[in-house]
Amino acid sequence: MIEIDVLGPLTVRNDGEEILGLSVGTKRLIAFLALRPRGARLAISGEMWPDVTERRASDSLRSALTRLEDAIKPAITMTPAGLGLAPGVIVDLNVAQASARRLLQPGRASTVDDLSTRAIEAFASRILPDWYDEWVLSEVEDWRQLRLHALEAQAELLILEGNLRAAAWAARAAMRVEPLRQSAIVSLIKVHLAEGNQSEALRDFDIYKALLQKELGLEPTSLLTQLVEPLRR
Repeated sequence: MIEIDVLGPLTVRNDGEEILGLSVGTKRLIAFLALRPRGARLAISGEMWPDVTERRASDSLRSALTRLEDAIKPAITMTPAGLGLAPGVIVDLNVAQASARRLLQPGRASTVDDLSTRAIEAFASRILPDWYDEWVLSEVEDWRQLRLHALEAQAELLILEGNLRAAAWAARAAMRVEPLRQSAIVSLIKVHLAEGNQSEALRDFDIYKALLQKELGLEPTSLLTQLVEPLRR
């Protein structure tokens, strides 16, 4: 079984063992197919090499395919029309996206794994940090929005379950993704209040308020201030 991780640094494993020594061309192709599981060769080459002629881009793709290492060949299906990942290849991003959608879809029950520390770590991870290809960056924003909502949903559900430590971790992870996002700090303050840590709730509120004022010149909304107002009294 081949697994491809694109949340964080690119990692490829076969039966649990990391495949080392992959060429730059192979890594780029594997990463592309992990983000775009199937496509026509012409479309793939055009996205991967956008700054060269169509013919040269096609030649570059053909060269990358001929130089594929034996260990990675089973991960890719090749036809004259297109390329794709072979059936059974697992991409961590796909797993995390499915988990996030379960958390966010009304009436759809989340699983134990959806609230696990592994899921929190996945949602806290960026797609291929330090990769700046346009085909990577186009996926980053969609994932950023989805994982923010998923982390906040995790925090709320974990609070209800009484797993306050994991709930705080999820809320803080959301704040690291978007420090100015009010819904994330609301989740964190709810955790503090559930734990009885009033001083922590006030401290994090004050930090957020100062940051919001400094960066945007705004004040927290009543939704947030009403959470801590009784503590001031």
